[in-house]
Parts: sequence; C-alpha cells; structure tokens
Amino acid sequence: MILDPDDAWGAYALARLREEQIGWLTTVTADGQPQTMPIWFLWADGEVLIYGDRRARRNANIEANAKVSFHLSANATGGDILVIEGEARVDLDYPLPPQNAPYLEKYGALIDELVGGPARMAQTYNVPIRITPARVIGYAG
Repeated sequence: MILDPDDAWGAYALARLREEQIGWLTTVTADGQPQTMPIWFLWADGEVLIYGDRRARRNANIEANAKVSFHLSANATGGDILVIEGEARVDLDYPLPPQNAPYLEKYGALIDELVGGPARMAQTYNVPIRITPARVIGYAG
C-alpha cells in the first residue's frame, strides 16, 4: 500500500485524492518533451483512473513511455504537495463513465453541464487510463 490510511499524512493525501476535482497528468512524447494537462480523475483500488479523450496525444505518449507523473495543485504558499509517479496503462476492459458509479458521484453534475451526460462523455472520453503508483512525494505543509 503506497498511501497508508492509518498514517496522518497518508489519510490526508487519500482525502485530497477523493475530494479534489482537478489533477495534472504529465506524459512524455516520443522525442522526450514533457506534456502536462489538467484532468478529471478518480482514486480507485489504489490507482489513479483517468478517462482519456480517444484523440489525445497522451495515449501515444503512454504507449511509447508508460512512466508518468500525476499531481494535485499546491496551496498558495507551495504547501500541500502531492505527486504520484508511476506507470500508466490503457485498460479497455475497465467500465466507462456511465457504468462507474463512484466517478459519476464525483463528476456527474459537471459531466451533465459540460459534456452533455455520461453517455455522451463515453463517446469521446472512452480510453480508461490507470496509473499504478511507484512513488508518492508530498507533505501537508
């Protein structure tokens, strides 16, 4: 277990992963250029889950180099650091947004407002990407 819910910092980090709506995913292009984009995410089964746009460059980036970095925004003074380094994989067997109740609980209102509902979202954001953490960096400061 990379984040221990019985540890004060681990519990704090897990709460942030459950509650925060926007994370940042960094992948690397085949020629070595890092690319960072804001994403919606879900902490599920000890991994970060993202539903990628089927047209996104990050899909090819992950295919070429599975090592990624995911982080949440720091506070105004640079504290509340949470960075997860790990390996990403596309998991086409993972349920899409309409069948993922925890994801809909977290983002349902935004999906309805900005994308036109879960079924419509699944037409474009239908590449489930799962990030297995290798290392977590952070402090609550």
